[in-house]
Amino acid sequence: MPKMKTKSGAAKRFRVRGSGSIKRSHAYLRHILTKKSTKRKRNLRGMETVNASDAGHIRAMMPYA
Repeated sequence: MPKMKTKSGAAKRFRVRGSGSIKRSHAYLRHILTKKSTKRKRNLRGMETVNASDAGHIRAMMPYA
């Protein structure tokens, strides 16, 4: 069997932690920031854990992560 390819879009968006959980960044923080409140922008910073129902799909896209 040849090696499986990683989906490059998934590799750019997700990282697997040492514990095995997958982390992701928040959406809605790229542009049109003037109309968003400071509190909303602050809460969008940092990383979030991917929902368990989506984790299996992401793992399939990243076979070696």
